[in-house]
Amino acid sequence: MRIVCASGKGGTGKTTIATNLALSIADRGPYPVFYCDCDVEEPNGHIFLKPEISSRENIGAPEPLVDLDKCTGCGECSRICQYKAIMATKKTVLVFPELCHGCAGCWLVCPEGAIRESSRHIGIIEAGESYGNLNFVQGKLRIGEAQAVPLIRELKRRIPPEGVVIIDAPPGTSCPVIESVKGADLVLLVTEPTPFGLHDLRLAVEMVRELKIPFCVVINRAGMGGDDEMDRYLNGEGIETYLRIPHDRKIAEVYSNGEMMINALPEYKSDFTGLWKRIREGDGR
Repeated sequence: MRIVCASGKGGTGKTTIATNLALSIADRGPYPVFYCDCDVEEPNGHIFLKPEISSRENIGAPEPLVDLDKCTGCGECSRICQYKAIMATKKTVLVFPELCHGCAGCWLVCPEGAIRESSRHIGIIEAGESYGNLNFVQGKLRIGEAQAVPLIRELKRRIPPEGVVIIDAPPGTSCPVIESVKGADLVLLVTEPTPFGLHDLRLAVEMVRELKIPFCVVINRAGMGGDDEMDRYLNGEGIETYLRIPHDRKIAEVYSNGEMMINALPEYKSDFTGLWKRIREGDGR
């Protein structure tokens, strides 16, 4: 089973839900559990899970390399590139690696064979183990790299097909989020009862419905004051709420210290075991 924790906006507590849920499932056994941090631009699950990293792998993405001695400036590469990552003139060829999606179109259409595939470093993938029973994997995008999707794609390829996988997606509804939720069995949309939380939850709901992926909602910091409006929206849309985490100062203190909520505040462990039970029994909306 692949479960993705996503949110329409940052700061809703998505990583808190993902890490505590993953550890709760791993503690119960008997199947392998994987936590995968796909928020490659700023991964932070490691702060709480404190894994022992056992492997690091450099990841590259394809890009064109032009032999100017062979190039005739015909412009076929420029015409086929939909991302404007390459531009040919009579004197030279300009390549913009940050825009390249590695589609191979430019080196396939070049009549002179002047373009070949090269590679650029886009980030690293780290894997290890947390708390002795939770498999951990995360991606770290190279500083300055504009595209997160290729690294997320490579990260997901390294997740075994067996066991339970908890994917911590980036915030928002952009391309990295869509790549993270592809192939999911269920998406947990983590939100907060604020006007901003509700606004961005609507966008996230539209996204998962368009992708036709079952989903449900987890409300963090419940009791902040906007709960009634949030509940009206969820009830009107027929969306199930699988868990409510109260607006509790103790939780904020535990989070600020980089601790796991279910360990520091054992009274909340039943909430996550209950969440796992609901996930197994239902499939969202």
